[in-house]
Amino acid sequence: DAFLVGLLQRRLAREHLARRHETGHEAACRGRIAFLEAHVETIYRKLTGDLTRYVRLEDLIAATAELVPGLVPSREVLAREAALKQADKEGIEIDHGLFVSRLMAREKLALHLCHAMMLPLPESAARLEELRRTGRLDLGRASVERQGAISIVTMQNPAALNAEDETTVAPLETAVDLALLDPDTAICVLRGAPIPHPKYGGRRVFGAGLNLTNLYWGKIPYLFYLVRDLGLLNKMYRGLTRAADPGDKVSLDETLAETREKLWIAVVEEFGIGGHCQILLVMDYVLAARGAYLTLPARKEGIIPGMANLRLPRFVGDRLARQAIMYERRIDCDSPEGRLICDEIVEPAAMDAAIERVAAGLTNSGMVNAAANRRAFRISDEPLSAMCRYLSIYAREQAYCHASPALVANLERYWNAHQRRPRA
Repeated sequence: DAFLVGLLQRRLAREHLARRHETGHEAACRGRIAFLEAHVETIYRKLTGDLTRYVRLEDLIAATAELVPGLVPSREVLAREAALKQADKEGIEIDHGLFVSRLMAREKLALHLCHAMMLPLPESAARLEELRRTGRLDLGRASVERQGAISIVTMQNPAALNAEDETTVAPLETAVDLALLDPDTAICVLRGAPIPHPKYGGRRVFGAGLNLTNLYWGKIPYLFYLVRDLGLLNKMYRGLTRAADPGDKVSLDETLAETREKLWIAVVEEFGIGGHCQILLVMDYVLAARGAYLTLPARKEGIIPGMANLRLPRFVGDRLARQAIMYERRIDCDSPEGRLICDEIVEPAAMDAAIERVAAGLTNSGMVNAAANRRAFRISDEPLSAMCRYLSIYAREQAYCHASPALVANLERYWNAHQRRPRA
């Protein structure tokens, strides 16, 4: 172990020395990428016991910083950076993107990491019995509730129109875990909480996407994007994995159909913006209230809209997907384009009854049949290997976007973010 660490540290030092006559971040990144091309597999195998242990991405990054100092930022450096506004950050999280990019380009390692990210969180397993006993758990920014054979997962960030940020991912992922683990339900529903603001009069809102105020003030770390897609969204789309037997070198093989999964219904009320529009692309059925709409304002935010570039063209075609992502085309749910994403348009007052009706219709032939059909669609639409290849590009490009001065300029121009303050 000491020999391996020393070898990697010396190689990294040599890469820095070889480029000390070059200037600029681009040169440093080239050296880092070359180092990762040669050693990312060695690092990953070392940190996972040669693929016998599952390590979540957050912990993997932290362990990498300790194993090979300088390759990715240490906890201490990240803590200092986290205290700064986005405009004042040095862009050190780009190193996270470079690391994950080269890792995801190696399919066996990428599949192993996907397996790790699709395991239930420890918090979820610890609270399952409580959910079974009480029928409802409030996790703060999310809740899960059993209603007959339905698990209702509710996104709860009403002060920010149910937007996603650093406070929402873990609670929502825990709620998703519990909904999938609950043996007393057969189907899951994802819904936004009511919004008390006078404009909405207590009506439910599906979600406003990324919390742009928190992003502007530097409160959303780069890893937020990857943890969300590899963990939270992947679990809704592909289900939960199980831990392997001790000593097994197991990477996720979706052809074995070993995931624990249920069908998901999304309920779009008012709007689904940005990340909340992305969520619809992993759902089995989408109910939308009449008058609701969808947008993907990635151009004005200065980032990539998660996995939408991979998934949206399957729904609406390449041209419309490019218009939505690169030119912020609004898609009304009750329109020919909107109905390519939304399965059914419902009057707002009839939504609760529609949820019960659709849930019954999707499961009345049995859950084995339902899970089998969604697996059959998925293996053709988006095999894990395709997702991993996409993530190898996305991880790098999103890191550059996240650190770009253009992101801050866009938030000031289109969001007036400099006049807003984060809410507790």
